[in-house]
Amino acid sequence: MIKREREEGQKQEALLSERTMAVPQRLGPRPRTTPRTPHLQQDQHGAPEMSAMLAERVFALPDIEEGQSTISDPRSRAFWLKRSVPAGPPNAFLGRREIGHFHPWDGSMHVMLPPDVARQAVASGWAEVHPVAAAGMAPENLVMVYSPRDEQEVNVLFALLQAAYRYAGGRLPEHTEKPIPGEKK
Repeated sequence: MIKREREEGQKQEALLSERTMAVPQRLGPRPRTTPRTPHLQQDQHGAPEMSAMLAERVFALPDIEEGQSTISDPRSRAFWLKRSVPAGPPNAFLGRREIGHFHPWDGSMHVMLPPDVARQAVASGWAEVHPVAAAGMAPENLVMVYSPRDEQEVNVLFALLQAAYRYAGGRLPEHTEKPIPGEKK
């Protein structure tokens, strides 16, 4: 079973290397954040409706279920890859099958993005490396994605979270899969 999951993870990595994602530049300066855990976004919070819209879209993805986070405050909303789906590589998960979680107090998220997408999201101003990852105690693709400030930002962040979902092993149905804005095939 572990071998099959590892092989499926390698297939996922190959799929993502074939499809690159052009992440647009986020407007304005980065939000202020705490330099250690708990890792919090201190300003530039979007309206709660924007975070709720993003969470609704993520929890509607096939193969995703909501659960309690393995590492965050119990009030956070974690999104998990269902056990019935073969898992991607180990660095696609925060713990067990948790891909990421939403913080209700500031609208930010901690998520395991694919490594190349994580680097692009950080370089484009949408995310920052988690302090634990920066210290070398977690994979470098563990990032905080900032709170969406408007509907356009919801769309960009949903594209990032879809990349994390695919990296973890999730599949979008063929008939409903739409290209991610800025994604090249």
